[in-house]
Amino acid sequence: MTPEENTGERLPERKTHREELTTDQQIRRRTLKAFAWFGLAALVPAGIWKWITTRPRAGGIPAPFRKALQANEAVAGSYFSPTHLAPTFPKERAARKVRVNGWDGLKTALDPEAWRLQVEQPGKPALQLTLDDLKTLPKQEIIFQFKCIEGWSQIQHWGGVRFADFVEKYDLGRRPGSGERFGYVGMKTPDGGYYVGIDMPSALHPQTLLAYEMNGEPLTVPHGAPLRLIIPVKYGVKNLKRIGHIWFSDDRPRDFWAERGYDYHVGL
Repeated sequence: MTPEENTGERLPERKTHREELTTDQQIRRRTLKAFAWFGLAALVPAGIWKWITTRPRAGGIPAPFRKALQANEAVAGSYFSPTHLAPTFPKERAARKVRVNGWDGLKTALDPEAWRLQVEQPGKPALQLTLDDLKTLPKQEIIFQFKCIEGWSQIQHWGGVRFADFVEKYDLGRRPGSGERFGYVGMKTPDGGYYVGIDMPSALHPQTLLAYEMNGEPLTVPHGAPLRLIIPVKYGVKNLKRIGHIWFSDDRPRDFWAERGYDYHVGL
């Protein structure tokens, strides 16, 4: 027989610990638990970040970041096509005051009359070309939206020669014997202060120019005189100013911003 049955009284049910707490106490307890779980959850990404930043570096950044950029490049390469053209615009929409961005490779004085474009590739004699040599090729103009990786864009008007016409004229960009294309083109300024590596399909894109004019006038020093690269399928960091040296290779040439943690491909 239970005590209740013995006395004829029914004892009150024992409250749980939660019910014994006041409302304020329950709220405080739940808040503390929520902060504890939040803190624990925060440790997971913090741990992942610490692991990433302590990995060996590749191309100026931790290897996991570089692998992610390489995956992005593979995706970009899968949809690249020489028939995919950057949109063009009427000439009257081109900016008259073209934005200047970046002085790397332009900080030393250059005599335009003494300038020569140095061109090298395995198995062929080196070339030294003047601007007049390049101007014997058909002139092409493009008005397109130049895009900077910093987030700004501007419609600009450029003139020069197609890179594809340039390599055809001087029989460049093919491996000796096989006739197959090299994988990359390297370019740098005369002082070596700025340099880029371009995948060959992008270099041969029909809108890629070796430009010597801006808005119908010769290039100015801030915009890369006497010759610069205009490559609408890439962000501005690949549009090398003041080209002094061009070479062809199956190994990736050095790239100024890729060495500082940016994507090598930098495609649009």
